[in-house]
Amino acid sequence: MATVYSAQRTNTRANPVVMNSANEMGGRIRVAHGTYEASSLASGDVIEMFTLPDNARLLEGSLAHDALGSSTTLSVGYAAHTNAAGTAVSASAAAYKAAAASTSAQKVDILATLALGSGTVVDADGDGMIVTATMGGAAGTGTIEVTIKYVVD
Repeated sequence: MATVYSAQRTNTRANPVVMNSANEMGGRIRVAHGTYEASSLASGDVIEMFTLPDNARLLEGSLAHDALGSSTTLSVGYAAHTNAAGTAVSASAAAYKAAAASTSAQKVDILATLALGSGTVVDADGDGMIVTATMGGAAGTGTIEVTIKYVVD
């Protein structure tokens, strides 16, 4: 049987030791939390929940909401922004959670897979990256909350 090493473990085994980034090893976990009280929020409307800083490593998150009404859906993603190199990045309404029914009250994971952003690092200019929730399907009424845990230092 072989023993293999992650990139971070390889760094600590190197001679001389290569320092891992603080967002990979030893960083402090921070939380971003946003709430919105929807009142007949139309399908296609976008809620800007909060801003994440450049170089934040996304660890985990959740979307919680009331029963928002029949035929409603919610997705979680990010607004258009500029990356650290100055290049425009298009909005992605479902980058962290694909649109799913919001007809019953529930709390669900976001950033739940690698494809949905688990472990990714925010690449944004000094203005950061805005996390969004998008209403779909029909108009919705009720409380919507998004929470993301991340590490930067």
